[in-house]
Amino acid sequence: YTCNTLSHYHIIEEVAVISLFMFFTPLLFLQEMGVEGRLRLVMESALTARDRVGVQDFVLLENYTSEAAFIENLRRRFKESLIYFYALSDNTYRSMRTERKDQCILISGESGAGKTEASKKILLYYAVTCPAHDRMAALGDRLLQSNPVLEAFGNAKTLRNDNSSRFGKYMDVQFDFRGAPVGSHILNYLLEKSRVVHQNHGERNFHIFYQLLDGGEEDLLKRLDLERNPQNYQYLVKGNCPRVSSINDKNDWKAVMKALPIIGFTEEEVQELLNIIASVLHLGNTQFGEGEDGETHITTETQIRNLTRLLGVDGSALREALTHKKLIAKGEEMISPLNFEQAGSARDALAKAVYGRTFTWLVEKINQSLALKVPGSSVIGLLDIYGFEVLQHNSFEQFCINYCNEKLQQLFIELTLRSEQEEYETEGIAWETVQYFDNKIICDLIEEKHKGIISILDEECLRPGEACDISFLEKMEDTLGGHPHFITHKLANGKTRRIMSREEFRLLHYAGEVNYNVSGELKFINSPIVMCQSSNQIVRQCFRKEEVIDQKRPEMAATQFKNSLMKLMEILISKEPSYVRCIKPNDAKQPGRFDEVLVRHQVKYLGLMENLRVRRAGFAYRRRFEAFLQRYKPLCPETWPNWHGRLADGVSTLVNHLGYKPEEYKLGRSKIFIRFPKTLFTTEDALEAKKPAIGDCVGYNTCWYVSYIVIVIQSAWRGMKARRRAKRRRQAAELIRRFIKGFIYRHEEYCPENEYFLDHVRYSFLKKLRKNLPKSVLDKSWPTPPPSLIEASEHLRWLHMQNMMRKYCRRIQPEWRKQMEQKVVASEIFKDQKDSYPQSVGKLFLGTRLENEQINLKVIQTLGNDKVQYGVPVTKYDRRGFKARPRQLLLTSSFAVLVDRTKIKQRIDYPALRGESGVKGSKRDLCLPQGDVVLHCDHVIEAVTKFAMMSGRTNHVNISLGSIRFALARGKEGIVDFIRGSELKVAKGKRGHLLVVSQG
Repeated sequence: YTCNTLSHYHIIEEVAVISLFMFFTPLLFLQEMGVEGRLRLVMESALTARDRVGVQDFVLLENYTSEAAFIENLRRRFKESLIYFYALSDNTYRSMRTERKDQCILISGESGAGKTEASKKILLYYAVTCPAHDRMAALGDRLLQSNPVLEAFGNAKTLRNDNSSRFGKYMDVQFDFRGAPVGSHILNYLLEKSRVVHQNHGERNFHIFYQLLDGGEEDLLKRLDLERNPQNYQYLVKGNCPRVSSINDKNDWKAVMKALPIIGFTEEEVQELLNIIASVLHLGNTQFGEGEDGETHITTETQIRNLTRLLGVDGSALREALTHKKLIAKGEEMISPLNFEQAGSARDALAKAVYGRTFTWLVEKINQSLALKVPGSSVIGLLDIYGFEVLQHNSFEQFCINYCNEKLQQLFIELTLRSEQEEYETEGIAWETVQYFDNKIICDLIEEKHKGIISILDEECLRPGEACDISFLEKMEDTLGGHPHFITHKLANGKTRRIMSREEFRLLHYAGEVNYNVSGELKFINSPIVMCQSSNQIVRQCFRKEEVIDQKRPEMAATQFKNSLMKLMEILISKEPSYVRCIKPNDAKQPGRFDEVLVRHQVKYLGLMENLRVRRAGFAYRRRFEAFLQRYKPLCPETWPNWHGRLADGVSTLVNHLGYKPEEYKLGRSKIFIRFPKTLFTTEDALEAKKPAIGDCVGYNTCWYVSYIVIVIQSAWRGMKARRRAKRRRQAAELIRRFIKGFIYRHEEYCPENEYFLDHVRYSFLKKLRKNLPKSVLDKSWPTPPPSLIEASEHLRWLHMQNMMRKYCRRIQPEWRKQMEQKVVASEIFKDQKDSYPQSVGKLFLGTRLENEQINLKVIQTLGNDKVQYGVPVTKYDRRGFKARPRQLLLTSSFAVLVDRTKIKQRIDYPALRGESGVKGSKRDLCLPQGDVVLHCDHVIEAVTKFAMMSGRTNHVNISLGSIRFALARGKEGIVDFIRGSELKVAKGKRGHLLVVSQG
């Protein structure tokens, strides 16, 4: 069946109305209520109202060959807002449940006609009406959250639609034996990768780029080396449309970031995914220059460094892949430079390949989240696919889209004719040959092996030498010349040549003629070997090594699409199909406006007239004997009020009395088939006219008493709805009154006048706080509380911080705790005191810089039971000649020693340290507590921290780049001067002080 939609209305409301109608229908009619019965009830209601709102079922159009009649019927339905012709979702679901046969719904239409919205409504209907269980909650959440992710990466703003799906999608929804959804799987087709590198004026690239720049945190953008202005990126400026009033990129970014963890993305995968998105923008800003000899080189080294870091690839290999190409001839690999134009094409091809393969990986990741195999499950497939397209400039992508529609049209005709033929054979009616246009000749023209357009394109792409667009066109002319559905400028007559470019070829599709331009169709990505070696896990999964290792002939994009389309046809032909054809009423996005030229264009390219003609090739209307006899028996005295014989004889008696001619109907085994709608309409009119005449009959009154029951039930139902509505309005008015009064008294103490308002304010703040709690101890943000909750807010903030700190501390391992304690002490001593401190923060402290085997055995024996806790090599400067001498500084639990090979030269007991005594130093130099001992150490911050912690003198460390004083024997005092110089030096200064010159 065909369901034509002209705007984004609620399909669920239509289903709900039909469901209510069935609920209040008397049992006399409910006996008929199967899947087919509900459809017939809707159809028969349309018969009685055809003069007011046209014909609901287009199969019943009297003049079904007239396009004008078809358009006029659409207009009348649209003006009455009757735009959904069947409760398709409900019928498909019930057919799956009752017949246990897999179903599929095929949705098609041009961009902006409502395909994606229709698919959302269908999924929402199943989510609301189907039985649910515990596992369904998580599955339903993941299914709904996959929408913003797919739309962010696969949708874009076009001239026709602000949220246009730029890929085809087929989704299988699995149902268990109870009819509850238990799993799902998505297949994606032909992402519009060309949009990554080029957009028409007034259009945008994919949403995710703008969402990242507008909604990404400052730290994230800094890590990705991105700026917030989309105008700074070549891949985002060509459409000159960075902002769209109907799109909030910042809010959409939040929705995507919230959805990714729910679907099952890890933090690492999210980061790598964003790295790829940022790399595409940097790739677009990569520029080339041309040398004197014509060689091409990259002029933007910053972009190459960013690409190397974000994609995790080798920079030199990436540079070579963008400026050179590899050819294999007779088993030998040759590398030749690309010219300026070819380098730009290689860059764009790489950007499209990276984004396209990442999108495919994204879909597979979503499938892993939605997959749940259940034995014996039934399936409803949902195909949201592009409609037939005829643009001003039709490229390879439009060729694939229209090829897809050719296959769907072929499938529709095959399934429709097959179902018709099966029903005729079941009913014992002779099948009459149906004359229709078989578009198999066009499908063969495109997909036939060795002769079709796709095969010719593959051979031209893979032949040795430089691929050429014109040679591809000439090869098609040689192979396909003379085909009735193929024309080029060379093969056309004089009139056609004047309107065709020499770079175009024309196909005569089932829905019309389309000119395709071959310019640029033979460009393809260079060897993906550089991507196979990426450290980015996603990139490595998208570009597998097998592509490089495999020496087989690679499949081109057209062949890949053809093969995926063949698999899709196999899937669809195994299921019971239903059809949704979406029609857009106008391009201005205005309600109530019916653009006849645009609608006629869509009717033609959706093939609706062709489909209608196939459906009407046989009989327009068919009905089971008992239903037909029950409805129309008042029109014949022999069948009224009851017929007691065989049903077939009763129907035969009835139609003979009505004067049906033999060519107008046929009787099958269980159904009557009526060829012309006019015959049925005449019978319906006769029934309407007969009602008053038989009003006095007891039998008639009994039959129509049912209508009175329906009216009573409707009155009761409407009264109950009106009372409920009035009650809700009273409650709403009282609520608004209390809220306004509370706002007026909001600064007063808590009282009956403001209690509702203050409670609402507190509840709103706590609800907001729950969603915006800091996620780490470093996050100091906190929502501003209302005046009545300031004290409580501070308590909550303190409690939350304590809770996060407790959780954090519990996760810390003993070794890491020890490390952090040392780092804290180092921070207290050196922060803002030494220039080298920030560089040391990220470096871990070691337990010791000297192993036991590096310390002389005699020294260890001398120390006895005092074990060395920390050791570090130092350089000591002699007191007299200041000669540099290598030493070892060893720290035990109770003292420190300075060792010269086998001898302990100096010992410092920790308890003897008091007052201002401690470690003094500058840069990499330090003085021991005696003052005149100057040591040079490469790990001065670590050594001083260890010394201070073991001695318990963390507060007695003096860091200075000036002069320090120290005590000498016999009450004398010494001075050490620290200055900066070009090289390390320790000597006696002019003033008699000890002079230490530090480097830097």
